[in-house]
Order: sequence, then structure tokens, then C-alpha cells
Amino acid sequence: MFLVLFRNRKRADIDVDSYIEDAVTMEALAHTQPGFLSFRSYTADDGEVLSMSEWQDAKAARAWSRNAEHMLVQRRGREEYYECYTVYACDAPRVHRFSRDGAPE
Repeated sequence: MFLVLFRNRKRADIDVDSYIEDAVTMEALAHTQPGFLSFRSYTADDGEVLSMSEWQDAKAARAWSRNAEHMLVQRRGREEYYECYTVYACDAPRVHRFSRDGAPE
């Protein structure tokens, strides 16, 4: 598994409707990419967002980062949506799991 965390803060003046449209489109596109495993996004009370995507391997994650449509939206993100962001990538995360019977992991 290859893990990508995208930690960000959005600008106060973004076009929210355009951002949501791009986010929905990118999530749908990611689901079609070879090696895609999952995506989740969480927003903190202070507005910071942490998004996590899981990929089969680093090659699949890199291919996604180089997808032409994704690259266009990345550029739009830097120009129009984000105040700041940090991307964390990990090719060998240590994983510890616990699951009570019937509870999702």
C-alpha cells in the first residue's frame, strides 16, 4: 500500500461551487485509476482539511499525480483554492489494526 495525505487550508475568497465541482470530479476520476484503493477527507473545526488516499503502490500514486486532468486541477488549486498545503507520501506505512466483531476498520 502507498499512502498520500493532503493537508490544506483553503483561501477565504474561493469560488466554493467551482471547488466542489472540481473535488467531486477528481474523486470520481481517482476511482477509475489503476491501483486506486480508497479516499477519505476530514475537516477540522478550524477549517484545516486532511485528505487521505490509498494506492496499491507508489507507481499508481505517481501516475495519478501525473494524470493530465488532475494536473490542470492541481494548478487551479494553487492559483484559486488553497492558501497553503502539504503533501505527505509514504510507501511503507506501519499499519496497526483493531476491529471489534462487525465494526468497520
